[in-house]
Amino acid sequence: MEIQEFLNRYKQGERDFTDVDLSGAILTGINLQDINLTGANLTGANLSWSFFNRAQLANACLRQADLRHVTFTNANLSQAILSGVKLTKADLRFANLSNSDLNWAVLEQADLTSANLQDAKLDQSNLEQAKLVQTQLMRAELMEANLRRSQLINANLNAANLREAHLELADLRDASLIGTNLTEANLNGVCLRNADLSEADLHRVILTGADLSDACLNSADLSRANLAGSYLLKTSFRKAYLLRANLEDVLMLRADLSEANLRGSNLKRADLSGAYLTDTTLTETDLTDALLLESSLIRVNLDRSQMTGCCIYNWQLEDVDLSQIDCEYVFTQFNYSTKSPTDRYPIGRNLTPGELAQQYREENSYIKINFKELPNWEALIFAIAKMEQDFPNLKLTIKSFESVAGTYLLKLTCNRPVNSKNLRSRLAEIYNDMLQQLQVKRSKILSLLNIIQVKIEQPIPAEIPVTPTPKPAPLNEESLNLYREVVQQIEVIIMSQPPEKLIESIQRLLNFLNVKGISTEAIQKQVISQAIVRRAKQESTFQKQLLQWEKTAAPATRLSPVGAAIKSAIAIL
Repeated sequence: MEIQEFLNRYKQGERDFTDVDLSGAILTGINLQDINLTGANLTGANLSWSFFNRAQLANACLRQADLRHVTFTNANLSQAILSGVKLTKADLRFANLSNSDLNWAVLEQADLTSANLQDAKLDQSNLEQAKLVQTQLMRAELMEANLRRSQLINANLNAANLREAHLELADLRDASLIGTNLTEANLNGVCLRNADLSEADLHRVILTGADLSDACLNSADLSRANLAGSYLLKTSFRKAYLLRANLEDVLMLRADLSEANLRGSNLKRADLSGAYLTDTTLTETDLTDALLLESSLIRVNLDRSQMTGCCIYNWQLEDVDLSQIDCEYVFTQFNYSTKSPTDRYPIGRNLTPGELAQQYREENSYIKINFKELPNWEALIFAIAKMEQDFPNLKLTIKSFESVAGTYLLKLTCNRPVNSKNLRSRLAEIYNDMLQQLQVKRSKILSLLNIIQVKIEQPIPAEIPVTPTPKPAPLNEESLNLYREVVQQIEVIIMSQPPEKLIESIQRLLNFLNVKGISTEAIQKQVISQAIVRRAKQESTFQKQLLQWEKTAAPATRLSPVGAAIKSAIAIL
């Protein structure tokens, strides 16, 4: 059709030009909005600066056409042939380009905001600095495409093929790339904050200096990928493959690497502070000078990994074997003001093979619990029993109890290495729950255990008097049981309280037995001193407390029956 005829018919109101042949036509700067050019032949046509708002161009052929600065807002270009076209700075907002052929097309600085490019072919196309915000690119072919500095914020690239594509400095915040093929693509300096790359193929991808904070890469394949210097704050790599990946100098603070495979990866100087690693494979990895501050490593495989110079301040290990690592020294503290590790261990020498593993086993075979006040031993024992019930493979034993700087320190030994921080927190929760339950059910519990509750109604004065001992009476079965119960309670008191407090507690029990007509002579001469000696041999701190008590105790206290028993124990020691 002649160009003039075509334009005249359009001016007269005609809009349907289906299958028209306008190949090579020059139609620059013309307004052709709402036109129907379905199936039209526009090969080699010059349509630059023209307006095709809401135009119908489905199945049209625009191969090699000049479409610079053209406006295709809300136009339908589905299945159109646009290979090799020039669409520099074109306006394609909300346009439908699904299944279209845009191979080798030039779309520099084009605006494709909210456009539909599902299943489109864009191999080797030029989309540098293009705006693709919220664009639909599902299953699109973008092999070797140029997307440098393009805006793909919230774009949908699920299952798209971006093999060997160039995305340097592109903005892909909140983008969806589930199952996307990015093999050997260049994403240097790209922003992928909060993007979803689950199950994406990133084999040999370049992500140096990229920002993937809060991104999801679960089950993604990043084998041999280069992520040196990238930002991976709170990034999720659950079940991801990072075999022989380059992760030098990355920031992986609070990243989730559960079940990830990082075999042979380079993690030199990587910051894994607060990272969560459960069932993670780190065999043959290089963690030289890495930061593992407050990281959680549970069932992590570190065989043949390099860990010299790691900072392990407050890291949490559980079921981790350190016997096969290669490590000369570690740092145990971190200076946050200078942002550097401190306190080299060991000082002046290197670790011997297996030494760090041995220390770990010793340190993680027990937990320490601080109490501001004396613990309720009944609640504590029930709490330990509940812990062992919740964790059938765990066995806890009370190792020691001592007063330290106005607080009370309890040490529990474990039958295997544990995450002491988590276990301590869990035990504290159970202990508080047991305290509440005991307030309501203590009488019933003691009754079930056939234990008689001792009730002392008269208060004990500060200066503890010795209650006159009535003439001993033959012990019947009830008195014998009561005597045994008091002896047990005295031994618990001695094993848990400092000298200045246990005297008053024990004297109350002795007075109680005297009132009942039960002799306490054997307790005063043997039970008390033997229990004190036993505890003193176990705890050096308690020995020091005894010597301090002997120097500072009031005369009346030292001369009391319990005080005399303590002095007798000190003499034995």
